[in-house]
Amino acid sequence: MKKSLVFFFVLIFQLNYSQTINIGLLTDKDTPEVQPLLEQLKTEIKAVLGQGKTVNFKNVLSNNYNLETAKANYQSLVNSDVDIILAFGIMDNIVLSQQESYTKPVIVFGSINSDFINLPPEQKTSGINNITYIIAPLSYKKDLDAFKTIYDYKNIGIIIDSYIIDALPLETIFIPYFQKEGKQYRLIPLSESGLNDSDLNGLDAVYLAGGFEFSDAQFDQLTSIINGKKLPSFSANRVKDVERGILATNQPQTNLDQFFRRIALNVEAISNGTNASELPLFLEYKNKITINYDTAKRISFPLRYAMLGSADFIGSTTKPKVENALSILDIMRGVLDKNLGLSSGKKSIELSSQDVKTAKSGYLPNVTAGVSGVYLDPKVAEISNGSNPEFSTSGNVVLEQLIYSESASANIDIKDELQKAEQENYNANELDAILNASVAYFNALILKTNTNIQNQNLQTTKRNLELAEQNFEGGASGKSDVLRFRSQLAQNTQSLIEAGNQLQQAFFTINQLMNSPINKDIDINDAVLSEGVFKNYKYEDFYKILDDPKIQPALIEFLIQQAKKNAPELKSIAYNLNVTKRTYDLNDYGRFIPTVAIQGQYNLAISQSGKGATVPAGFPTAPDGTYNIGLNLSLPIFNQNQRNINRQTAVIQQEQLGFEKDNIELSIEKNVNDIILDLISEIANIEISKVSEETAKESLDLTQNAYKQGAVPIIQLIDAQTNYLQAQLARSTANYNYLITSMQLERAIGYFFLTHTQAENQQFIQEANQYILSKN
Repeated sequence: MKKSLVFFFVLIFQLNYSQTINIGLLTDKDTPEVQPLLEQLKTEIKAVLGQGKTVNFKNVLSNNYNLETAKANYQSLVNSDVDIILAFGIMDNIVLSQQESYTKPVIVFGSINSDFINLPPEQKTSGINNITYIIAPLSYKKDLDAFKTIYDYKNIGIIIDSYIIDALPLETIFIPYFQKEGKQYRLIPLSESGLNDSDLNGLDAVYLAGGFEFSDAQFDQLTSIINGKKLPSFSANRVKDVERGILATNQPQTNLDQFFRRIALNVEAISNGTNASELPLFLEYKNKITINYDTAKRISFPLRYAMLGSADFIGSTTKPKVENALSILDIMRGVLDKNLGLSSGKKSIELSSQDVKTAKSGYLPNVTAGVSGVYLDPKVAEISNGSNPEFSTSGNVVLEQLIYSESASANIDIKDELQKAEQENYNANELDAILNASVAYFNALILKTNTNIQNQNLQTTKRNLELAEQNFEGGASGKSDVLRFRSQLAQNTQSLIEAGNQLQQAFFTINQLMNSPINKDIDINDAVLSEGVFKNYKYEDFYKILDDPKIQPALIEFLIQQAKKNAPELKSIAYNLNVTKRTYDLNDYGRFIPTVAIQGQYNLAISQSGKGATVPAGFPTAPDGTYNIGLNLSLPIFNQNQRNINRQTAVIQQEQLGFEKDNIELSIEKNVNDIILDLISEIANIEISKVSEETAKESLDLTQNAYKQGAVPIIQLIDAQTNYLQAQLARSTANYNYLITSMQLERAIGYFFLTHTQAENQQFIQEANQYILSKN
């Protein structure tokens, strides 16, 4: 008897709690793009109903936008064993609105825009047996209002599925709205084949109210046409459209989740015996504008800083990507080719070359020619016996040739050494320019990352503000929390604006270094350790070498040796020392070397006339042309003591240059040692910042959840957010600071790896290894 009673109660329990629910689904079209959403919906329903109820989903019935098929599909579900009908198609909604009664519970959602639903303010349920609607804040008019806040369009094209145009009285919504706004609109039917470029002619903006079921390829083609016309666009559907290239939307990221949760709760309520007519109609969530930053850049859309506080951004929020973004090598090459400072330095080298040519020209012959005419007093001419006629013209050619001059030779040597010194000065400036280009590049990357992180922090503040508002509405916290986060939102917005301005200034610096227009729109590629051009920067291996007390001194010695070997500053001093030595020699033994030159002259009588032009008989006739050649030797005996003074000056200059050389060598040794220590610190920062960021992120997530539950105060959440912000900044800048320090070391040793070939770099590494091995 006891066993029978137990069996009876178990059977009753199973009958009460092991319920099977059959659900039918109606839609306009079942596409591959819709399938993931349906699976998400099914998963949500099963999760809400729990294990006590078995849910069977019938095959999705699609009508392919045919009203008669929609009627047949609905009737087939009514005649089947389904317990609940879910409908989210336009045609299905029209069919259901024509029914006088509903024999099975029906949930209608996501198909009719709220602009077409005009219910009394007090009505919260359908009030119709067995049917409920889920009315979300999806509104064409509210979307257009939101679009107008970011772009004041004049003539907008409304892209909407062609079957919706045929099925719904859209003019009843749009005509009064646009008449009131004083703007123009045009409906653009959207089919599976997409759009034509000509469909958008004459428009200044686009409102996308269709294409929800488009594949990625179809949607890419659609956005390509819209963005190709540089038209601002706004989606009525979801954030995913913005991620795929539409400029903006007013739908939040979480609206689909809320949709599915409400549907699942309605299914649960109906399965528990609640009539669908009693279920709430309205699904409330806050709309928020989301903007694609890259699309804005692509279509040259002006973004106002005021948008940062109210809108979310997708894409590269630091700086929109432009085509052919610059790498560090591009910037280095640009600086070497076009930098104005280097261009001026090249001209200095050319001028010093001209000085060399001028000095060498002292050994070239000097030839002059002259013509003269003379009118002589006739009385004097008459008694000159033909030697000085009244009228005469003559010409002469004079040749001067320096054979040897110690002063001229010394001048050539001095100018040649000064030209070499000028070249080394340019080489030093070139190395400095490469370093400046590298630092400007990495500083821009730091600021670019900082702007990204500031934007992420701004989005975190927005989420925390939402949590505070939810807690306040639920009575879990006071209004002060909401006000505090609103204040922080304003501060974070200002920080983001400042970060963006600093980034723009960094791009100005790069343009200046490359002699490009300051406002030229540029972007830079990221630099990642051990990737791309930086794959040879194996900082972990380098850290092991630097951290080894046995190897570190030898490596530093080698780097100092290379630095002194390559330093153009030392080479320039060496050439200037040669100048002082040559100057000393000139004023020492050079004073005993004579200057040797030859001179020749040829004179030609061209014409003679007037009195005295005729040579009297018996007198010899002077030749028409005569010449002379002379050899000159000169040796200064005493030149106001200038040579002794010059010799003393040269000695002083040698000593001065010697001091400068020693000082530069000491500076090189100090710089190399300092930079090595900085590198060790930066490598340690890279490793430490990884752990700090991961820990801070986990702490923020835990604190956010705890604050949501009311378990921690607002100060703790703000501290967690601030710590995460600082950890992100430290992590992002650690790699760049390491690379900046590496570039500083390369400048110190006068060898930039990025400007040399792989073979040259390998040779440098081999020399380093050999040197280290020889010392250990």
